[in-house]
Amino acid sequence: MKKALLFIGTLAVAAAAGVSAAYFTLRYAEGKEQIRFVERTVEHSPAAGSHFTAYSADQYPDLTYAAENAVQAVVNIEAVQEVEIAQRSYDPFWEFFGFGAPQQNQGQPRIQERRAGGSGVIITEDGYIVTNNHVVENATKLRVKLNDGTVYDAKIIGTDPTTDIALIKIEGSNLPTIPFGSSEALRLGEWVLAIGSPFDLQSTITAGIVSAKARRLDVIPDDLRIESFIQTDAAVNPGNSGGALVNTRGELVGINTVIKSSTGSYIGYSFAVPESIVRKVVVDLKEYGMVQRALLGVSYRFIDQEFIDATGKELGIDKVGGVYVAGVTEDGAASEAGIRKGDIITAVDGVKIENATTLTEQIAKRRPNDKVVLSVKRGGDMKQFTVTLRNKAGKAELLTRESVDVAAVLGGRFADAGAKLCRELEIDGGVQVTEIKRGGLLERARVKKGFVITHINDKNVYRTADLDKITDKVSSIDGIYPDGRAASYVIVQ
Repeated sequence: MKKALLFIGTLAVAAAAGVSAAYFTLRYAEGKEQIRFVERTVEHSPAAGSHFTAYSADQYPDLTYAAENAVQAVVNIEAVQEVEIAQRSYDPFWEFFGFGAPQQNQGQPRIQERRAGGSGVIITEDGYIVTNNHVVENATKLRVKLNDGTVYDAKIIGTDPTTDIALIKIEGSNLPTIPFGSSEALRLGEWVLAIGSPFDLQSTITAGIVSAKARRLDVIPDDLRIESFIQTDAAVNPGNSGGALVNTRGELVGINTVIKSSTGSYIGYSFAVPESIVRKVVVDLKEYGMVQRALLGVSYRFIDQEFIDATGKELGIDKVGGVYVAGVTEDGAASEAGIRKGDIITAVDGVKIENATTLTEQIAKRRPNDKVVLSVKRGGDMKQFTVTLRNKAGKAELLTRESVDVAAVLGGRFADAGAKLCRELEIDGGVQVTEIKRGGLLERARVKKGFVITHINDKNVYRTADLDKITDKVSSIDGIYPDGRAASYVIVQ
């Protein structure tokens, strides 16, 4: 383990002789001490040292307890992805007689393994591990290496692209764990440790402080992304993804996820998914096999100075804080409770909305059928509304394992078909396939990239959000290619 040095100096001033002795103690994490006495002569000044405060050990952070305990439960994850590589061959006869370039023929594709790495955190003694979705995404094989060098095969229990959290499992017992702390109790300037395996250096520990909370970066590649990151200046680099962010008590307060820099490496700050979101996602994946996403059913804008400068005068808003309700989903949770466009939501269950992500984070911690109390400013009055949250299908009930995550089942990435493309194809809307993943319905049905989906199970699909409203098994897909060729696919289960 990297030795942590704590330098303690005591200055004694001898007024008569003008000589001082400085005592330096080098205290190591292992408990060893080496004491060195150094004498030096200094000019005596009556005012010297008057601005120093007395040293009190219990008022300074000791990170050794958290480091030595938490590091035992942080693992290295190797994700193996099998990809098909087109194999080409040629007949050297043609090249020998000078008939130009060798004849290229398509051979049988071969399977190539691609390996990527990341980190994870053991949260139960029987082997449940939380990590990032992007660490395990598309993996066909997972291997987990514990801090003591033991290696296990792992399986994926569930993933949530909207928060970039995944839950995996190894078969073990009496494994070291990290208990959950409280990300909401974190204070700005509080010391935290980041633990992971950057650059394949397993069990690396770095320290920093909480620089900010509730950061939104728009970096998670999902239209329904939920971002409320903890920002820290603890050094995080490639390979740290999925590792632990712990407080000085060794409690898990976040999962390290994002480095925001022009180089892709640490340049002064990094970001972690807060424990409040991680805990809820992990419980959902373990108990239900899917995330129980609660929806409020509004579109909104945080009221900051930029909002006030642009539209404040027109809307009669002159104070920063809260969110302006720009739209309300028809028959959604907020609409049913009486929330209207133009309302200003100032708090959720008493938690004041002081930044752009507070509302998102508060709703993300809850499940369908949960009730929240919204404090709403309407005109000059303050009102309280009790809202029963709904699921993605618009119902106030939990989804079951039989409920379908259409985007995951289709196996791809999607984007709203732009207005220009819709005009060219003479359609009212649609969802364009931007990527096709292995093993999904799109690949099995031989749908090509660029296809615009307009109907699933004979239901209109105008935008990506419509995919989340479909919970039945996919039996048919209808749409049109950019060249105008319409196509229908019937799925045989």
